[in-house]
Amino acid sequence: MEKEVKIKYEFNEKFFVNQEQVTSQNSEVVVKGEVDVIEDPLQIEEEIEMYKEPNNDKNEVYILNQHREHVKVKPYIFNHSNVAFIGKQNLEQHFRRHTWENPYQCSHCDKGFTNKGDFVKHRRVHTGEKPYQCQHCNKSFSQNGSLKLHIRLHTGVKPYQCEHCDKCFSQYSNFIIHMRVHTGEKPYQCQHCDMSFSQNGQLKVHLRVHTGEKPYKCSCCDKAFLNNNHLIRHMRIHTGEKPYQCQQCDKAFFQQCELNTHLRIHTGDKPYQCQHCGKSVSTKSYLKIHLRIHTREKPYECQHCDKTFSRKRELKSHLRIHTGKK
Repeated sequence: MEKEVKIKYEFNEKFFVNQEQVTSQNSEVVVKGEVDVIEDPLQIEEEIEMYKEPNNDKNEVYILNQHREHVKVKPYIFNHSNVAFIGKQNLEQHFRRHTWENPYQCSHCDKGFTNKGDFVKHRRVHTGEKPYQCQHCNKSFSQNGSLKLHIRLHTGVKPYQCEHCDKCFSQYSNFIIHMRVHTGEKPYQCQHCDMSFSQNGQLKVHLRVHTGEKPYKCSCCDKAFLNNNHLIRHMRIHTGEKPYQCQQCDKAFFQQCELNTHLRIHTGDKPYQCQHCGKSVSTKSYLKIHLRIHTREKPYECQHCDKTFSRKRELKSHLRIHTGKK
């Protein structure tokens, strides 16, 4: 059964005066509302003449909407959702959200759009058209908004500043992600366990733990990894690359965390403290080994006899008794 939506327009005859009915094919949704657009015809004429520029060939409706934008007037009020609009076209686009009308259909896929602007942007996905070119480099973009964000890389403009620290960001999305560091918000929840994440990308990587997917494969051996960063670190085993150099000695490391741990030798920093005896150590792994003195845990077992050890190196030393190696 179709649901009726009534719209009432009252406006200057020069632009439009009509009353029409719009129907929705979705039988589960009832949308009812009125749109009242009431303006003084004399005021409209004055606004057009005031905003017109010499030799301006743009139509009067466009000029009027530009003026309304400037003075922040929104005469089109849709009572159903209590939203106001500058012009008729904006109102019609909004109304399609209620009626699920998508008059702009993509010929390449099954997607439909409520307004022509979104349709034109989408079509570039199929055509590969990138009409917006950066004047500083050779990059081109399919949307003007993407170009504006890119230009900030050249200008260094970072309009989004964190109120908790001095960090600034060129993109609003990165700013929102950063704010979660301070708020502790983790809106992306795993459906398989109780873990949650501050970024959607982190959740996607985590889900591979449950699915077993390892899309990043090593070209030198048969190992595969959950994410690209793990693959990059692994490849250094094959290439021998050690990009993290200690500035106080000649040692270099595969990973930043290894360098950070090494630097504690020079600084004497021991941030990990035992809760049982107060002893401090430089790494978390050393603390874990030390705690076995208190817990008497011995996880390393000899396969040749019944002896167990708290450290892996103690097991290796013991195995020489069985193998005869020195």
